[in-house]
Amino acid sequence: MNEGHFAIKDWSEDDKPREKLMAKGKVALSDAELLAILIGSGSRNESAVALSQRILASSKNLNALGKMSISQLMQFKGIGEAKAIAIVAALELGRRQRSEEVIKLKSITSSKSVFELMQPIIGELPHEEFWVLFLNNSNKVICKTQLSKGGIAGTIVDVRLVFKLAFENGATALILCHNHPSGALLPSNADRQITTKIKTSGEVLDVKVLDHLIITESKYYSFVDEGIF
Repeated sequence: MNEGHFAIKDWSEDDKPREKLMAKGKVALSDAELLAILIGSGSRNESAVALSQRILASSKNLNALGKMSISQLMQFKGIGEAKAIAIVAALELGRRQRSEEVIKLKSITSSKSVFELMQPIIGELPHEEFWVLFLNNSNKVICKTQLSKGGIAGTIVDVRLVFKLAFENGATALILCHNHPSGALLPSNADRQITTKIKTSGEVLDVKVLDHLIITESKYYSFVDEGIF
């Protein structure tokens, strides 16, 4: 190992996040200490903990850090490609874990429960994605499917594919979801039109369209809650 780097094994006992995790448990560590374990070592003049503190101070919070690309992380002195990849991978695992925990919901009981399920998946994306939740008679989620992926301003939805997937999965109801990267909550004319089109088709095919949610990083808009359905 390069003698100019501070390896964790060379730190003082009070500055060893790995040992601290082993002795006191993961909850005892700060965000910077957990990030330092991923990074492993700092630069010639900066420990991994100090480097982690600098990264977190720049990104403001973990949500913002999770949106950074590999190239953006590599802009920090002391972060090479391997360390950047490790950070991106770890934060993606955390996002997926949150998503898996939420999908254990017994059934969809409100627009809020839909938001809690879908926000970790599409709430922080820089582009639009349109998803459908397929439900059984008890309003339990059979599966969730990305129907389309678009740009910053919109995405195209194939109504025929919605109901093809509904029949393949034995769904009796569905909920539409898409995100607005801009953070704007109000539905566009296109949002209203596709909702009406899918809802009308569902009535003919005996598949209920229960709601359509527009999801942002911290808020959501429910067509049902707003009285549009």
